[in-house]
Amino acid sequence: MTQTYIPGKDAALETSIATMQQRLITLGFDIEEASWLNPVPNVWSVHIRDRSCPACFTNGKGASRDAALASALGEFFERLACNYFFADFYLGSKVAQGEFVHYPNEQWFALSQTRPEGLMNQALWDHYDPDGDLAMSTLVDMQSGNRERGICALPFVRQRDQQTTYIPMNIVGNLFVSNGMSAGNTPTEARTQALSECFERYVKNRIISEAISLPQIPDAVMARYPNIQEAIATLEREGFPIYCFDASLGGQFPVICVTLFNPINGGCFASFGAHPRFEVALERTVTELLQGRSLKDLDIFPTPSMDNDDIADPSNLETHFIDSSGLVSWDLFRVHADYPFTDWNFAGTSEQEFNHLLDKFHTLGADVYIADYSHLETYACRVLVPGYSEVYPVYELAFVNNNRGQTLRECISEWLDSPSNASLALSVINEINHLDLDEFYPLSQILGISVDASSPWATLRIGELLCLLYLALSDHEQAREWAQWTTDFNANAISADRQLRLRFYHALQALLELEQTGRHFNDYQAAFERLYGQHDLNLARAHIQGEKQGYDLLLEHRLTEFTKHQKLLETYQKLQRAKAQYAQQ
Repeated sequence: MTQTYIPGKDAALETSIATMQQRLITLGFDIEEASWLNPVPNVWSVHIRDRSCPACFTNGKGASRDAALASALGEFFERLACNYFFADFYLGSKVAQGEFVHYPNEQWFALSQTRPEGLMNQALWDHYDPDGDLAMSTLVDMQSGNRERGICALPFVRQRDQQTTYIPMNIVGNLFVSNGMSAGNTPTEARTQALSECFERYVKNRIISEAISLPQIPDAVMARYPNIQEAIATLEREGFPIYCFDASLGGQFPVICVTLFNPINGGCFASFGAHPRFEVALERTVTELLQGRSLKDLDIFPTPSMDNDDIADPSNLETHFIDSSGLVSWDLFRVHADYPFTDWNFAGTSEQEFNHLLDKFHTLGADVYIADYSHLETYACRVLVPGYSEVYPVYELAFVNNNRGQTLRECISEWLDSPSNASLALSVINEINHLDLDEFYPLSQILGISVDASSPWATLRIGELLCLLYLALSDHEQAREWAQWTTDFNANAISADRQLRLRFYHALQALLELEQTGRHFNDYQAAFERLYGQHDLNLARAHIQGEKQGYDLLLEHRLTEFTKHQKLLETYQKLQRAKAQYAQQ
């Protein structure tokens, strides 16, 4: 069998692919290559997913078909090993009360008014709770929502002194998200990639937020990489001007930036990549431009801006992490760069490359924390560099923590069990007000539930729920206001099922207006029936009269029993079994 080795990898692509594919089969996964893209030479990307649980998917990129597939499989393993596929979801009471929720080596700390002994270290407390006013209940993990059990913390090893430190899963999930996760053929290969990603995130943030002007990579340097040049030349022939920048900030960091202009809509896409090897960083940055995109998908990016305050806004920086569609500054392209071009490169064994990157972080005064995961046989890790690799700012722990929907989920579950109980409807409204939730917020997202696409819960927003809740309270003035919001919000809905549901709210609006203007239903019944249909009209009247509640949101099962959510839980149990078996070895 042909053996293809590429820089930065400790095994042949063919070996990596065959090994990972077989391990996934052994674990009970049925992976399909759902789509491939090769829009320009030497740029490939693939979307893979588990057939039984399509919510578990990844995208891979590379300069060849095999490189892209190996990338996608590696990302699938990192997200399985680090539980990332389940990071946004409540896993239910069975998992919450199980022997372990995340990993067998987790530790639980009882909730108290003060910082629990043994949780984090002083430097981490100073960073994540600088004013000492963070409520400990804030650190309960979303996945278990188990306040009685306390704070679930995972062990990370501080690389400076090999000290094990327990860090709340809540902090890891809320602030670091997927940054710093990696899987590889060897531990040092994966760790190098994870540290590279941390540098990429840190430097990208600095360049965008500070509107730094970067030096272009000279033609003579680009000529060393003819395959990359061919891809760039093809993009330019297709009408997309490309700039390749040295983003090392004077040789400090192993980062590249490549930007693409779209003259059709004036948009600009800035791609960043990092690795100790210049060639690997450059290739990753170019392939990232088109990962999961064809050339016709390059019209979603905004025009560069002169307003550097808008560009530095945290929400813009977050958008860059989510899908790279944030604003960049025109200053990035100034002729006179803020730093000279540096022809940097560090090539060694993966162990040497890892130590090289680690030393760079330590030189910055940063601490690097690593958790190793080998329970799936393919090594994976999660790397945290507090102050450098967080995706979201620390203040979000207090204000938009992903666990803030716990009480709301409990309130809604109780109301669904007894929808005619007005006091339960009021408790849901009070909790929505307490959380200060935007009316446009998708309810399933705040509850941490994966709902079926065919369910009305899939499109349910806070505003629509408020309409039904105020009906249950017989507060018809508020109900009419939120019925109006619901029809306005969904006015452009094109799906037939959505339009059918809106007939109920239109009928509701008309009946509530009729009531509030003192008119008599009998005078308008015939016209209403022709417009709204007898079924929806009668249903709306029943809600106004308090005979029915909740319209089509009432369930014959619990919130966690949507088919899509159950498939996620079944997938998670595969991982739980693998963790338990590995822990017993």
